[in-house]
Order: sequence, then structure tokens, then C-alpha cells
Amino acid sequence: MSLQRHQRRNGRLNRSIASVDKGTDSTSGYGYSQAAERTMCSIPVPALPEDILHRVHSLLPMRDAARAACSSHAFLRSWRCRPVLALNRDTLGSNANSRQKNFSCIIDNILRNHSGIGIKIFKLQLYGILDASHYLDRWFQIAVTPGIENLTLQPYYGDNMEYNVPCTLLSDGVRNSIRSLELSLCTFHPTAELGPLRKLTSLRLHSVRILGDELEYFLSNSPALQQLNLSECQEITYLKIPCVLQQLHFLKVSYCSELQVIESKARNLFSFIKEGVRAKVLLGETLQMKNLRMYCSNLVCNARTELPSNMPNLESLFIGSRDERVGTPMLPTKFLFLKHLSICLKCLSYDYFSLISFLDASPSLETLLLDVAREKVERESIFGCSPQLRQMPEQHHGHLKSVKIKGFYSAKSLVELTCYILKNAKSLDCLTLDTTYGDPKCDNKMYGGPCTKMNKGFLMQARRGAVAIKAYIEDKVPSTVKLTVVEHCRRCHADKLSEIDAMCDDFLTCFRL
Repeated sequence: MSLQRHQRRNGRLNRSIASVDKGTDSTSGYGYSQAAERTMCSIPVPALPEDILHRVHSLLPMRDAARAACSSHAFLRSWRCRPVLALNRDTLGSNANSRQKNFSCIIDNILRNHSGIGIKIFKLQLYGILDASHYLDRWFQIAVTPGIENLTLQPYYGDNMEYNVPCTLLSDGVRNSIRSLELSLCTFHPTAELGPLRKLTSLRLHSVRILGDELEYFLSNSPALQQLNLSECQEITYLKIPCVLQQLHFLKVSYCSELQVIESKARNLFSFIKEGVRAKVLLGETLQMKNLRMYCSNLVCNARTELPSNMPNLESLFIGSRDERVGTPMLPTKFLFLKHLSICLKCLSYDYFSLISFLDASPSLETLLLDVAREKVERESIFGCSPQLRQMPEQHHGHLKSVKIKGFYSAKSLVELTCYILKNAKSLDCLTLDTTYGDPKCDNKMYGGPCTKMNKGFLMQARRGAVAIKAYIEDKVPSTVKLTVVEHCRRCHADKLSEIDAMCDDFLTCFRL
């Protein structure tokens, strides 16, 4: 009999929880109904102190926390003062996805039934949610209150409709508590009169309409800022980082197409990332710079000539370049502490052998990644010119342990660079030559599908790269070095590879492959 009562009680609970997923009339905002309230008293809750129950409940994902609120008065009280609210299409669930018009109503119900007390983290991401414009001011009034620490707002709710985030949102109480602010797809015009945000440590602006001087005002009022991330902010032409930001250690600027100058007076900058930006960089004193990541045209040569003196303490360097016009010169300047070097090149023709300059300048280098992301077929194959390889005076690279070249092909200068490394890096443990441009393989359990399709031209170059490895590199690999050669699988590229092998029969037969 007790088993039957237990089953009937579970059946009522399941039906109550099912109503949560239907998005019906709600108190909790997730379909908490009167039927669920009647069920609450029959659901046992562990006899724990209320603060512990609230702590457990706060750790649940949003949907699970809402469903728990339907089963217990204790959890309902906890739900109404939940410190973390993340409201977006994902947290609203699949049933809400199928009823587009109910998104805004569900969010409104959640916030109207929230006490507004104790919200520490509030994330409102409205991308793809319609009819939210007339709710925004009320939502912010409820959720953005003194004591909040982490605020993420994406108030974009339709094409050509951008919300102007008011400065009044950052009231005195909010400014005194907020530590992280992220704004996306909106307009924000802070003024010089905005008060200080003394605890703000992280700021991220993505596709935000803000002017350079307005951002400078805001940064000047954020002396504790440690991380600044700007992406696709197209109205900024001159970015000034004021000297007051002595704690700023991370700066990332990406795809701000109108940006012309980046000027930083933050003396303790530790990591700097610049992607898709052609702006001139004025970093001032950068003695603390340890990690640098930059991507733009004609960068490799400039990195070798300018960085050693400007950033002598670099430990990790990533440089990506398009249309590199000249090789990298040999210079006496050194990267004394550089341990990790990544170079990505997208160009029609480049003398990869000149990258020896970086090896010569980096006595502490441990890992090297070279990504040869070619957009067109390289003509200067080792099979079409003199097989005599260039030589350099013998060097000793005693710390280099791992080298990987993605997109390896039969360019003579690439073969020469590889042979130089094998000869001079006595500490080398592993060498990976990937002719597939890093494409996932069908036998990779994490991938599970067929290999990425490649046109015949790239497959031809990859096949020639494999032949060049066999002909010029394999016999130079010491027994202490693990050589890994990655090729396209014949199962997914059988027809094209068979045709390519027939076309390349002259050198395939020569090297007995």
C-alpha cells in the first residue's frame, strides 16, 4: 500500500513538473501553476537549514531550479530571491523555442515574481527574442540593483532596433558593487560626469555603438579594471587607455574596422590580442608584456625587427599575417624568454627558410607551431627546381622540444626549414607535419563524420608534400624524435587521390610510394 501511495505521489509530481515545460500561467515564470502549489505540501524536503537549501538551489541550472520551485515552498522562496538569473533562448528551454511569442512573457513573469533582493549575476540576452522593447526599462529596474556584481546585457531584439543603455542604469549603489560588465548589440554613451566604478575589473563590449572619447571617459572612471575586450565596435577610431589603469593586464581588440590607433599608457599590461585590426599600436612601456597575439598584414617582419626591444620579456607570441612581402631578416636582437611561438601565414609565396631568424633569436624556445594557410597553390615546389638545399651555420637550439607544421606542402623553403630544425634542435622530441591543413578526420571519435571536402588542387599539393617528406626529410629524423605525418585518408578522398596519383606517377614512382 505504501508503494502504491508513493507511486501516486510521484505521478502527481511528474504532472506538476510537466506543466512547467508547457509555459502556462506562471508564478515562478516557468509555468508554476496553482496545481503545482497544491502538490507542494506533499513533497518531502530534507530537514536542512534554509540557508543551506538556498545555497543548493542556487547551484542548480535555471530550468532545474524553476522545476524545483514547483515542488517545495522552501525552494519557491529560494527561487524568488535567486542570486543568479541567466535569461536567454537556451535557459528558457525547447518548449519556449517552439512558441516564439511567449519568450518576453516568460521573462517578464520571472522578473515580476522575483523579489529583486540579492541578485549578484544577471544575464539578459535577447537575440532572437521579439517584442521585448517595452519591457526593458522595467526589467532593468527589478534586476539591476545595488549589490549586483556581474551584469551581461544583450538588449538587441530585432533588425535595426538597438536599445540605448542609459547611464542611469549604473546608479550609485550599482557602481559601488559591479565587478564585471558585458554589453552587446546596443548603444552606450557614457559621459564624463559618470561617477567612478571602483570595483569594476572586467569590461567587454561587443558590437556596441560608442565613441572613442566616451569610452575613454568610462575607462578613466574604472581604476580597478583588469580586463578589457572590445570587438566589432565600429564607431571607435582612436582607442586611448589612460594611465590610471595600472591594474589592466589583459587587452583584446578584434574586428573594429574603423580603428586607426591603439594607444595604451597602462604600464602593467600582461597580455595583448589584436585581430582583424590594422590600427597603429602605441603601447608605451611594455616591460611586463608576457603574451602577445597579433594578426594583420605584413606583420612577421615587423615583429622580428621591433618586438625584441619593445617587449623584452615576452614568453608567448602568436603572429598571423597576410600578404607578407619580404622574408624575415637575421638580426642581433633576442627574445631571451620566449618559450612558445606560433606563426600563421596566408600568402602566395614566402621564404619559410627565413623564419630561422626567430629560432636564432629565441634561445629559450620550447614549442613552435607554423600554420601555412595558403589560399592558392604554391608554384615553387622542390620537385620543380634544384634539389640542392640551402645551408646555415650550425646552431644549437637546446630547449626546442615540439614542432608542428600545419598545411605542410612541397615548397622548397619549407623543406629547408624542417631539415634545419632536425639538424640543430638537439632537444627535439616530436615533429608533426600535417598535410591536411588541420582538417578533422573521419576516424576521429570526437568528429565522427567524413573528412572535410578538399578541391583537387589542394589535394595535389598535400600529396606532393607527403612525397617531399618521404624523399627529403624522413632519413634525417634522429631516432630520438617522433615523426608524425598526417595525410588525407583514402576512404573519403579515394576518387580524387587515385586520379592525383596517376597524374603524379612520375615522382611517385621515383620515390617508390
